[in-house]
Amino acid sequence: MSRPPAAPLSAWRFVTTFGVISLLADIVYEGARSITGPLLASLGATAVVVGIVTGIGEAAALLLRVVTGPLTDRTGRFWAWAIAGYFLTVITVPFLGVVGVLWVAALLVIAERVGKAVRSPAKDTLLSHATAVTGRGRGFAVHEAMDQVGAVAGPLAVAVMLLGFGGNFGPTLALLAVPGVGVLVLLFWLRARVPEPARYEVHVVTAGKSPSSQGLLRSLPASFWKYSGFSAATMVGFTTFGVLSFHQVERGIVSVAMVPIIYAAAMVADAVAALITGWSYDRAGAAVLGALPVLSGLVPVLAFADHIVPVIAGALVWGAAVGIQESTLRAVVADLVEPPRRATAYGVYAAVIGTAAAVGGALTGLLYSYSVPLLIAVVIGVQLAALAGLSLVRR
Repeated sequence: MSRPPAAPLSAWRFVTTFGVISLLADIVYEGARSITGPLLASLGATAVVVGIVTGIGEAAALLLRVVTGPLTDRTGRFWAWAIAGYFLTVITVPFLGVVGVLWVAALLVIAERVGKAVRSPAKDTLLSHATAVTGRGRGFAVHEAMDQVGAVAGPLAVAVMLLGFGGNFGPTLALLAVPGVGVLVLLFWLRARVPEPARYEVHVVTAGKSPSSQGLLRSLPASFWKYSGFSAATMVGFTTFGVLSFHQVERGIVSVAMVPIIYAAAMVADAVAALITGWSYDRAGAAVLGALPVLSGLVPVLAFADHIVPVIAGALVWGAAVGIQESTLRAVVADLVEPPRRATAYGVYAAVIGTAAAVGGALTGLLYSYSVPLLIAVVIGVQLAALAGLSLVRR
């Protein structure tokens, strides 16, 4: 089969442009998510309502990808799905500050998360084509690092704007429309320049009728399911930052005002770890994945101490583990699954690790309230089991 004509934009420029898109989008939705609780509370929501609304939103962002992934593969309209998902996110956030009615605001919060479910399988597939040239690990790592710049800048920008507007949510969230417009402009520009990113990647597509969603699921390779099992095991034994920050404040180790600063530092560690492991994956292969269970097992040992130095160190290790989850783990999926089924794979993979993360969050939260030493022992045991299973995944 002859090589398809070259794409009119270099693969690295495609990746970095998508990185800027993700950076701007993160400013919008991470900025909004940083104040979702206080915003809903200002409209009369109780803690239970806030928990239910945000929980439904996070579940939708992950589990709906089981539907949107196969649909993206079946239609082949990757740009349309990506643009629709980003549009849903950037259009909902500015209205959050002006609706003034709790149930409408709750729907907008959930709709923003649905936008992530709509775009993510298509976005990851589009990126995977370009990373075939740049190197899977490197390409996804650079994208993740740029993404995290927005994840840090968004909440900080919102904090500054709230101070400037005297705590008024309306103008603060309205101004997030500015980076939102930038997201859409760059998306349409990138689609015009590279309408078929598959040109970056040489592959053979079997002719014939598009398979059904069920057929796409059945066609995923056994190696993908084994890898998903390994990833899920690492997430079941992973402590959430919510539990970490609860410990930091409840034990009087830091003030509440220090928590966002620690989180921002963890996001910097996220970006650095993504770059290091991404480059290492391209050189050493799946062996680098062993760093994830090691770091995840180390988190509770440090983070649940009673002194500030190990607690901060634990938060940084947590951020590094998240960096691997968000970059290198996604890169491996692209190496395991052929392009015609890749959006399906990304959708299924997100649902698997999302469910595992929910179990892990509940498990570590429950164990923390019972016994910190037991929590540490269980997490280390789970991560050792995941590490042992890595040899099977590598084969």
